[in-house]
Amino acid sequence: MFEKDKLPNFGLEGSERLQKIISGAGLSSRRGAERLISQGRVAVNGCLVTQPGLKIDPKLAEITVDGCPLAPPQKLYYFMFHKPAGFLTTLADPQGRPTIKSFFDRLAVRVFPVGRLDMDVEGLLILTNDGPLAKRLMHPSSQVPKTYRVKVKGQPDEADLEKLRSGRLFLGDRVAAPAGAELIKTAQDRVWLALTLIEGRYHQVKRMCSAIGHPVLKLKRISYAGLTLGNLRREAIRSLTLAEIKILKAACSPKKRLSDP
Repeated sequence: MFEKDKLPNFGLEGSERLQKIISGAGLSSRRGAERLISQGRVAVNGCLVTQPGLKIDPKLAEITVDGCPLAPPQKLYYFMFHKPAGFLTTLADPQGRPTIKSFFDRLAVRVFPVGRLDMDVEGLLILTNDGPLAKRLMHPSSQVPKTYRVKVKGQPDEADLEKLRSGRLFLGDRVAAPAGAELIKTAQDRVWLALTLIEGRYHQVKRMCSAIGHPVLKLKRISYAGLTLGNLRREAIRSLTLAEIKILKAACSPKKRLSDP
């Protein structure tokens, strides 16, 4: 709430929610911003605001948190990272195991990985400080496609591949969504497959391949949300192009039909 006799001109036309503005400035997550507001630590044009959801025009209003002016909205960054095997997809590990954070020291900005790859898996990871986009990409309803190059034991036949494609393969208490499954290389008792998933369940590729009797020997993610790893070398990080950022956003657009991978 705020004092009615000091009601500022928040500029409702073309406005944004206060917690979104605070989050966009990089001070906290949107939920954290709501807590700051509820705790009475946020003022707009000198007036204390304690109810999240207030809409204002950030160009017309002065916002302070704990008496300090809010910084301008942070610039958003988007990167592609070729994660090597042997590193956890996290920024800190209480057990002291190696994490991907060591590769981010070369960046001048703070970013976070979108989703995870197992410690023994290499491949494409998206890094960004765009929290809302990251959440949309990871939400199950977005059905963002992820393609893996998988080395499996034995010689899966077409019937095995059809089990992966069918949407009838049980993992635990429910079936896995239909997957794209193609044979791409055969060598003695080892076969390489290309698997495309639209869900991200725990150890899903490994569990699906084990379920058809062909355990995974090596795993690499080569595509995510329409972007491909290409020839980006292992451990390298590069900025996404504007076209690639548009592809990411389109992959989790609310207008995208759920049946479209």
